[in-house]
Amino acid sequence: MTTARVRGIYTTAITRLLAAAGYEVVQASDPIRERFDRSFEAVPADVSIETTRDRQGVGTSGEPDAVETITDELETLAIDTFRWTADAPRGAVFDAEVLEAGGGSGAVVDLGDGRRGFLNYDDVDGYVDEGNRYRVQVREPAPPWDDDRPRVAPALEVQGGLCTLSRDRSGVSAALRGERAEELVGMTDLLSAEVPDGWGIRWQHAAADADLKAMGTALETAADRARALEDAVADAPDEPGEPALLAALRRTEWCWFGRESRVALDDVRRRVETTMPGHHRTKAADRAASAAVDFAEAVCGSVSDTGVGDGEFPFAAVARQFGPERGDRLEIGHGKPDGRLISLGRGEVTDWDPEGKVTLERSMRGGGSYDALGTPKEEGDVAVTKFREGRWWYPTTYKAADGTSKGTYVNVCTPVELFPDTVRYVDLYVDVIRRGDGTVEIVDADELEGAVDDGLVSEDLGEKAMSVAEAVERAIDKS
Repeated sequence: MTTARVRGIYTTAITRLLAAAGYEVVQASDPIRERFDRSFEAVPADVSIETTRDRQGVGTSGEPDAVETITDELETLAIDTFRWTADAPRGAVFDAEVLEAGGGSGAVVDLGDGRRGFLNYDDVDGYVDEGNRYRVQVREPAPPWDDDRPRVAPALEVQGGLCTLSRDRSGVSAALRGERAEELVGMTDLLSAEVPDGWGIRWQHAAADADLKAMGTALETAADRARALEDAVADAPDEPGEPALLAALRRTEWCWFGRESRVALDDVRRRVETTMPGHHRTKAADRAASAAVDFAEAVCGSVSDTGVGDGEFPFAAVARQFGPERGDRLEIGHGKPDGRLISLGRGEVTDWDPEGKVTLERSMRGGGSYDALGTPKEEGDVAVTKFREGRWWYPTTYKAADGTSKGTYVNVCTPVELFPDTVRYVDLYVDVIRRGDGTVEIVDADELEGAVDDGLVSEDLGEKAMSVAEAVERAIDKS
């Protein structure tokens, strides 16, 4: 049976999903044990599922076949779940060359084939300069929609949840303190697993709940992976060469969750624990919101055996507490189905209502023309964009300095989410325009069709996008 370790704001729902699909969740946290009221084994995990830093989705890393099958399961959550394979997966080994150094906390390195990584100065002995070459390993991969680069370090290690083997450590240590740490270090002598020469052992916090058999299995599994990694790079020259991938024995896949995906995760979580409407949507909005959500659900759960029932996402309450509100500056995060995230700039929230509507105004620079509309961009132009939480489209009207309309551009996208500092969605290529003369037209339908053919957009999502575009076209024609 495939085993998985799950962490982050989606843990309860994903644990329930995986259990129902026949997977075994291991190394569970204390809250998860309490919610499911059962024991979870403290054994090695085939895959690790972790919420991304921006809380927009999850990354799944581990044994390639297991990662693929579990990501297949997550991908079916909802129509606006997107999936990508990392080209710099966790644990991959590269020869790298420093491209930019001297500022900040680290250097940008070339990993080959257009890939870039981030090398922290603290992880390197000596001065780091442009042109230096290192043999590095990916310690923390980065999702495609994030500005961050994968973090790499110039030492080999094997992470296993219960223990980590590393070439830059020696002996046996533990990430814990006190008596339990001493016990783990001492019990290592009782294990029969043989660790390759030159690798140090460090027991992680999850090992505190493991018995001797589980510790032995974990160490043996990590040792086998360490030997496999050594074999994979055995033919490489002693000194780092041109930037290139040397070994990728593990796989990392990313899932980005749209608004409907988060609603689906709410429904799954509600089968286990009291869950307010918009639970995951609220937690994804702001880190400070997590504590408020937990408190609200604890109170509701204490007064009702049935918990919080189905309902609408409480946009007004969340926005008043965390934003966005009138006067805030809001960025438009224009996601693409290939995983990129493009900023369309920031604007001022000039109107807001508790039903989830926000109006954003941006000052435009002169030069060029507005896509598809064909009208020139001029100094003094203003873009007025109207968003509504959960809607599959949003309009932007471009106005001249005197207030006359230059046309309206309606973007068809996955359901809009209005986070405190960013509007998020994934663009679905097809759009609807109304020119200054009043003519209405659907544009870029061929780009959507191409994206469906290329597998970037599912057939169901492509059909949904076209039906939305056609409905918007009819509505604008009548207005």
